[in-house]
Amino acid sequence: MLRLKAFRPTNDKIVKIQLHPTHPWMVTADDSDRVSVWNWEHRQVVYELKAGGVDERRLVGAKLEKLAEGETESKGKPTEAIRGGSVKQVNFYDDDVRFWQLWHNRSAAAEAPTAVHTSAFSSPAPSTKGRHFLVICCLNKAIFLDLVTMRGRDVPKQELDNKSLLCMEFLYRTGVGDGPLVAFGASDGVIRVLSMMTWKLVRRYTGGHKGSISCLMSFMAASGEALLVSGASDGLLIIWSADHGQDSRELVPKLSLKAHDGGVVAVELSRVMGGAPQLITIGADKTLAIWDTVSFKELRRIKPVPKLACHSVASWCHPRAPNLDILTCVKDSHIWAIEHPTYSALTRPLCELTSVIPPNALAPNKKLRVYCMVTHTLQPHLVATGTNIGVIICEFDARSLPPVAPLPTPADSREHSAVFVIERELKLLNFQLNNSANPSLGNNSSLSETGRPKGDFFEPLPVKQGKKHISTPVPHDSYSVLSVSSSGKYLAIVWPDIPYFSVYKVSDWSIVDSGSARLLAWDTCRDRFAILESALPPRLPIIPKGSSSKRAKEAAAAQAAAAAAAAAASTASVQVRILLDDGTSNILMRSVGARNEPVIGLRGGALLGVAYRTSRRVSPIAATAISTIQSMPLSGYGSSVSSFTTYDDGFSSNRPPTTAAPQNFQLYSWETFQPVGDLLPQPEWTAWDQTVEYCAFAYQQYIVISSLRPQYRYLGDVAIPYATSAVWHRRQLFVATPTTIEIVFVDAGVAQIDIETRKMKEEQKMKEAQAKAVAEHGELALITVEGPQSAKEERIALRPPMLQVVRLASFQHAPSVPPFLTLPKQSRVDGDESWTAAEERKAGEVAVGGGGVSVAVTRFPMEQKRPVGPLVVVGVKDGVLWLIDRYMCAHALSLSHPGIRCRCLAAYGDAVSAVKWASRLGREHHDDLAQFMLGMGYATEALHLPGISKRLEFDLAMKSNDLKRALHCLLTMSNSRDMGKDDTPGLGLNDILNLSDKKQEKISDKKQDMVEGVQGMVKFAKEFLDLIDAADATAQSEIAREALKRLATAGSVKGALEGHELRGLALRLANHGELTRLSGLVNNLVTLGLGREAAFAAAVLGDNALMEKAWQDTGMLAEAVLHSHAHGRPTLKNLVQAWNQALQREIEPTPSQKTDAAAAFLASLEEPKLTSLADAGKKAPIEILPPGMMSLNAPISIQKKPASAAQNSQQPPDKQLALEAPPTTTAAPESATQQPESTPASVTEPPPLESTSSDSTPAPVASPPQPESGETTVDNGVPTTGPAIDGDPNVNGETSQAEASTDNPATPEVPPPPVAAEVLETSTPTTAAVPTITTVPSNDPFI
Repeated sequence: MLRLKAFRPTNDKIVKIQLHPTHPWMVTADDSDRVSVWNWEHRQVVYELKAGGVDERRLVGAKLEKLAEGETESKGKPTEAIRGGSVKQVNFYDDDVRFWQLWHNRSAAAEAPTAVHTSAFSSPAPSTKGRHFLVICCLNKAIFLDLVTMRGRDVPKQELDNKSLLCMEFLYRTGVGDGPLVAFGASDGVIRVLSMMTWKLVRRYTGGHKGSISCLMSFMAASGEALLVSGASDGLLIIWSADHGQDSRELVPKLSLKAHDGGVVAVELSRVMGGAPQLITIGADKTLAIWDTVSFKELRRIKPVPKLACHSVASWCHPRAPNLDILTCVKDSHIWAIEHPTYSALTRPLCELTSVIPPNALAPNKKLRVYCMVTHTLQPHLVATGTNIGVIICEFDARSLPPVAPLPTPADSREHSAVFVIERELKLLNFQLNNSANPSLGNNSSLSETGRPKGDFFEPLPVKQGKKHISTPVPHDSYSVLSVSSSGKYLAIVWPDIPYFSVYKVSDWSIVDSGSARLLAWDTCRDRFAILESALPPRLPIIPKGSSSKRAKEAAAAQAAAAAAAAAASTASVQVRILLDDGTSNILMRSVGARNEPVIGLRGGALLGVAYRTSRRVSPIAATAISTIQSMPLSGYGSSVSSFTTYDDGFSSNRPPTTAAPQNFQLYSWETFQPVGDLLPQPEWTAWDQTVEYCAFAYQQYIVISSLRPQYRYLGDVAIPYATSAVWHRRQLFVATPTTIEIVFVDAGVAQIDIETRKMKEEQKMKEAQAKAVAEHGELALITVEGPQSAKEERIALRPPMLQVVRLASFQHAPSVPPFLTLPKQSRVDGDESWTAAEERKAGEVAVGGGGVSVAVTRFPMEQKRPVGPLVVVGVKDGVLWLIDRYMCAHALSLSHPGIRCRCLAAYGDAVSAVKWASRLGREHHDDLAQFMLGMGYATEALHLPGISKRLEFDLAMKSNDLKRALHCLLTMSNSRDMGKDDTPGLGLNDILNLSDKKQEKISDKKQDMVEGVQGMVKFAKEFLDLIDAADATAQSEIAREALKRLATAGSVKGALEGHELRGLALRLANHGELTRLSGLVNNLVTLGLGREAAFAAAVLGDNALMEKAWQDTGMLAEAVLHSHAHGRPTLKNLVQAWNQALQREIEPTPSQKTDAAAAFLASLEEPKLTSLADAGKKAPIEILPPGMMSLNAPISIQKKPASAAQNSQQPPDKQLALEAPPTTTAAPESATQQPESTPASVTEPPPLESTSSDSTPAPVASPPQPESGETTVDNGVPTTGPAIDGDPNVNGETSQAEASTDNPATPEVPPPPVAAEVLETSTPTTAAVPTITTVPSNDPFI
């Protein structure tokens, strides 16, 4: 129940403390007047200053600011240089503080039966415009420090009649021009009010106190009047009116009460359920007094801790301790709680702080003393104390919920009801929306239901509610847990501290079953429940009055009693009972589970979850291993104890995150009582969908969401920490945390297992139908006549699971941006006016769409205000989310903002209505909504959203199989609607050249459109191919043909499509029988010089001659030779000759164009050294033949020119080079020794022959000799240097000779493989794999 939330050690005593309502900030002042702001969530210091003396940093900062603004001479002493004196009070002030102060006062006043109910908040004080002020009240001055800009303003006491300042309070109902007001209580008994806009004194409250004022507090009476109460050292409590116009400068007291002898120390407002608010005062006379705010009579006076005066008091309302209403502190180590203050007024120690703090924090000889205490206004489970060793923030069972359970609403009723327990009474809460227009129907006139602010404030939905007494008494008044059975016929109440349970029949509130049990869990499918039976432990003793140390001993005795209860509980067993229709309870199973460990938790649902206490720790490594098996994420969770236990070690502080959560949670079947699955880490709570499709397991930092059908599947986890409860509503999980309300939209998607299960079920149905038919009509029933089947093949696409979290409500005020960040520098008045105008504009987030429909501009609504304290989530009724708080007050959160509404409808399964509602959402958010609907499985419906982008529309159309629409989107996106028509001229190379001509006026519009169309199609080539495939798969050939036409047009433009896209296009053209277009594509590709793609297209076409033509025309003669050789084509000889001629041409030098002397000299140095012209003439012409081919008989006439360098060329491994030359030269043997080095040629792919034409996209083959091929490829470990053909004709012959001879001269000859294999395995003549042939003169000295 109790754990340490945060601890900050200090050297000095902490004497003043305050918590910010919405940010995790705490401001403290110690007795040496140091003030520090601390972020207790992240354990970081936000700001520190020395307020008592002069803070040097602030003084220097102020001087620098003045210098920056151009003020050189200081007019007198700056206010930062004034010594502050002792710190009397510290506080935060911003929009959040202001809002929640007003909310707290209003809600307390509204509880009174005589309360004047106003429909909305009265106008609040002017906003602080995004600034967060830290206000420090010192004896000599007040310091206002903006925590955003770190700029400060000091108001010395000289501006406040030169009286010492002792306390302060912010007034929330003010005149228009004054801005936020702060009241200071002074040493002369006068209250002075300062405007935070003009920094001037605006009014005084005089004539009341004779002594110095010690405390101030503003509150609201049940009549709606704003009041200010002050307590002073003269012991008087004075009530002043805080409702005032601008004219009243001096105000006199309304009422004066003698409260305490020796002075009033503090005053606090207490909200009373069903009654007018009360004032609680503590005084120097060691007493605590309670006052009624209607008659201002004293209701009760007690001495909480005799002999010690209280220094702090706080009103408290926590579901875990329903009877404790007031917390107080004296100078000892306890937080004291007062039970039933106006009746028995027993004082109990709520906690002993020495047991909470870290073990080393307190020195052995030192005693812990509390000097101040404050509760969190919005999170009542947090209590902060300032002590002599530092700040301690305790957390009291954040997971306990109010004792209330919603009942199912009858079908014809608009009034909903819930049952709650209060002080041994069972009561019924009836609630419904109060407005005439039902927000679920979407009142068009205004979007006020969306929770958007009117002016600056959220308008909560009006709720009409009433409470009725149920005659059946309740046996206990301690902490209780209520739950309702799945049918709604039975209500169970468990008092875990007693332990005792009762089951009531809702129709007549008779008791059906009761007994001793600490835990109870319902089945979601039937009216059965499991209880944890236990022997009755001794009841915790009521502690009589006595000294503080005696109290501590008694607290220890109480803990011992709790330990005894724990021992008794260890023998308890889990029992399952069923409630029959006649209202009788029967035991189904005496003991569930055969484990020996004591049970510490029960969780109801479609399966019964039982948590066991475990002592063993799991190492993080083991935990990781377990988590991968179970696909359940594991990290360090918090305490593994059920929130309903008091005896267990749930009181201890959190387990360090390094130790993994123990596997101590077992699921059991309600039918067989057998374990289901392995042990899991224990969740803090579980939530099961009513339809048993989804379940959520909550852990400390996140919620794990799983799908249950067709089989258990982990969907993911959402990072919502410290969640307290949740309710499923179809595919929506509404989660409450201590600070927010979130919606998680869930969809399981489509997994492989779902498709298999669906098929299995269909087959099973067919078999059953057949068996039925055979049983009825005999074997003849199986005879079927198969007609022509035109059923389209359905494609079931897999869809990943989707989890989307939307925050619906939180405590924080709508974030407003400080004016100095957004507005240009203006005079103060103008700046404020334009700022308010901007705020107003931002507040009215409504644009008017077509037909006068209001359209929400934002994607999601601004966060609504979360009701304060622990909440029970009732669920969605009347189109709003209902919540019930600890004061048994129902609250409605609007779901009618179109961004939320559309998602809720889609999750609920009504996608058509979701699309209708989308007309009220700004069109810029339709893409986002469409993505959501796609994730939910509504691709077809999402197509009807009017504002979606074409790109998303294409994806949705593809997903929903609407290929016609996908084609239209694609044509629009690629701008190619007019492309590919048979009458449009092709875009040949000349056309493109003409188009890119610089004379722009020549470009006709048509050609320009075609260029744009081609560019568009290139951009979306992949989408075109996907669309063609989808159309083929679903037999929609018309659509495929339309897309093909356009893609073929783009394919005929050089450099437009990539190689693999061109090959894919060729295959699809062939597949559709578009042979004319395909041959046209080949011719186009040949014209464009794309030989490889042209040959592939020709291969798909099956035209060998066209393939060879493609290669030949684009200079890829090597491929042509190999192809014709492999297929025994008659053109082989001509091709070989042409190829050899081409190779010969490449190794002959081109004459140098350089004429200047220096260039000629350098060129002569690069020339190969030839001894005579005769030697140059002896160069043999090249003859390279495919493997197995005889030498060419006819001599090839090649003009002999002096070769500049021997270049690499390709040679099949089993053929020597045949050179026509005199036998005396050593060229042939030389080339024979060099020849084997060409064997490890880089084989990129087999040549595209007919045999390989079935391959859809072969890897690209490098094109034959081209100028840019100077790279080195490494294949089988041997580098092969590519030629620098035509790029540099002056290659040094000796260099290449040396490279060639050192490369691998002694490689053994490879035996010739069979020809068919050879064609596939020998590399096509690529630039990177042509062997070196060098003819060396006979008198070369190296030979």
